[in-house]
Amino acid sequence: MHLSHKEDTMSQPLRLRQRPVDIAILAYFIFNLVFITYFFDLEQIVIVNASNFTYPPWPPRFLVDLSHWWGRTFDPLLFARPVWWRATIWIDAIFFGPYYAFAIYAFIKGKSWIRVPSVIYASVMLTNVTIILSEEIAGQYATPHLGAVIGANATWIIVPAYLIYRMWRYAEPFEPKRAGLLSRATEAGRPQGQP
Repeated sequence: MHLSHKEDTMSQPLRLRQRPVDIAILAYFIFNLVFITYFFDLEQIVIVNASNFTYPPWPPRFLVDLSHWWGRTFDPLLFARPVWWRATIWIDAIFFGPYYAFAIYAFIKGKSWIRVPSVIYASVMLTNVTIILSEEIAGQYATPHLGAVIGANATWIIVPAYLIYRMWRYAEPFEPKRAGLLSRATEAGRPQGQP
């Protein structure tokens, strides 16, 4: 069966450059994979007690110092590292890190198989961030700098919420009508009067 040009175009995912929202999501995935999961967060696994430790071989010393400065200055929860907190970091290292790697590939190539993993990832991330921010607001380790901590965590609320919306709603989230913004090329190629 041969598809017409219109059917063929509509069944193919938009190119990445035509999906500006996905470029921003890719930046989020790359930042989390490269900087957060296996640098910044890993420090909280290998150093149990931030007040009494020896620098580990990984992550680099400057990131250990950055993490501890943030914890002492803004985020007492990060510095205290209760067991439940460290459990969320293990989830990040074991599950979120691999998800980011697969999601980077899937979002670049427009692969719809990433839908279910994205909904699972986003649901767990929103759960973790809700629990963490609840502690930051009113818990034993409440932050005196709530605005800074919420601001620093905002992307881990916004992006997962958007991922749930888009991946749950659309079976083909990378097709022109589903990928956030329609490209000008798609719009220009559509005959007048068609939705």
